[in-house]
Amino acid sequence: MFNKNIKLVLALATLAAAVWQFIENEIGNGIMLLLLMGIFIFLYFKNEIILLAFLRLRKQDFPGAQKWLEKIKTPTTALVKKQEGYYNYLQGLMVSQTNMSLAEKYFRKAIELGLSMDADLAMAKLSLAGIAMSKNRKREAQVLMKEAESHDKHNMLGDQLKMMKENMKRAGNQPKQQYGQRTSARAGRRQGR
Repeated sequence: MFNKNIKLVLALATLAAAVWQFIENEIGNGIMLLLLMGIFIFLYFKNEIILLAFLRLRKQDFPGAQKWLEKIKTPTTALVKKQEGYYNYLQGLMVSQTNMSLAEKYFRKAIELGLSMDADLAMAKLSLAGIAMSKNRKREAQVLMKEAESHDKHNMLGDQLKMMKENMKRAGNQPKQQYGQRTSARAGRRQGR
């Protein structure tokens, strides 16, 4: 993996070489060098390691994706801001199965840095809503779910949102039922005396 600044230097060097080839009337070489420059610019904005980690995730290979992400030693210097957001998003997805607090930290950082696709932003906010629900922060979970719903323009997360809303309703009703059950049990014990 190259540093983002090295990619820019390589893009400028290939642009200079392409201009030189055009001046020398080597049009084919100049066009080829412009295409090579396009690859360097593409990799500046879309990091190759993150792309490979996404490919591993699509195959449900979490350890493989984690291996690719471990190759990025310093995300703040190696990645542009949006790609650093995706780095944190992927880390949050992988950690969410084992460590909720760490996953929450990664998802919040990803949202703060920004994600370019609305579906990814919706998924990050939905994951945060699930974490907030598990930590009994119902109001925060509701706000995050509304935000996730607004970002989910193609209704890709419709089933998950519906399931989360049902879980929130059940969780909202559950403490009242437990309280009612406890008081009726106490009343039963008093009558038995």
